[in-house]
Amino acid sequence: MTERITFTEELIPGHLTVLSFSAREMYIEKMGELFEKHEDYCFISAETTSHSGKMLEVRGKAPERFLEVGIAEANQVSVAAGLALSGKTVFMQGFGPFFALRALDQIHTDIAYHNLPVRIINTHSGLTSGGGPTHYNIMDLAILRIMPNMIVEVPADANQCLKAIEATEGIAGPINIRIPRGAEPLVYTTQDYEYVIGKAITAVEGTDITIIACGTAMALAVSAANGLAKEGISARVLDMHTISPLDKDAIRKAAAETGNIITVEDHFVDGGLGGAVAEVIADEKLNVNFKRLGIPTDAFPSLGDMNELYAYYGYDSEGIKKTAREMLGK
Repeated sequence: MTERITFTEELIPGHLTVLSFSAREMYIEKMGELFEKHEDYCFISAETTSHSGKMLEVRGKAPERFLEVGIAEANQVSVAAGLALSGKTVFMQGFGPFFALRALDQIHTDIAYHNLPVRIINTHSGLTSGGGPTHYNIMDLAILRIMPNMIVEVPADANQCLKAIEATEGIAGPINIRIPRGAEPLVYTTQDYEYVIGKAITAVEGTDITIIACGTAMALAVSAANGLAKEGISARVLDMHTISPLDKDAIRKAAAETGNIITVEDHFVDGGLGGAVAEVIADEKLNVNFKRLGIPTDAFPSLGDMNELYAYYGYDSEGIKKTAREMLGK
């Protein structure tokens, strides 16, 4: 079992009272290390991000390997494919909803079909953009996890994002790494744990119910588990940081040992993590009580602060606890 932050049950309005760090800022430093190590690595931006902040500092070390295509994501993806076909390993950062929707044809045909070493840093995950229905990144998991050759990683916090980046070394095919817009709570207090693509991490041990979460929802899931423990409910939390390939063994084990599973994700409730877990349960006829938490797909989500929306749609820590109690008849 890995050491973790114990989240307080008391919340500053709309926020967990824990340390927060930005994956978007921290991964750039890690990328700088990899660029010094690998001369075939290059970076393409469609947001002018390579001209500011930490990215500017990293760019200064190897300016010839940083390209800016302007706000043109489809072009960005096709340029990345061309560079990858010429022997480069390409990182490209962009606004998640535009990758999953606007540039989907290029990702499908130019990158995934050719199984190219392109690392898509898919930002503004879920409702973290705060930009409303047109800018929420809430369909990407459903779309990208079923794409052949595509690995889909959803790190739980900024430090795990670095592990996700490190895990890409030596992988010949495409990888999508989904991260939030800004700072998010740290889930793990130590980095002395093993991160393997396709293998879930047991962040909290439990025997009564299993909460399977990914990305920003992991902090909410751990907070809920700690709160349930005070009520005498033992909740296991699985960090399903890789959606494709999915750790089916961890799902089978959770179903057999706890008999109750809740999935939590900052994404539409259909098609993403919950959909992937539901497929395993249905295909293998697992005997388990099951509930998916996320954004309902009957309407576009409202404009608002992400933490307020988590509560509104019932997948904040209080919503998770409520669902667990109902599932267990308590």
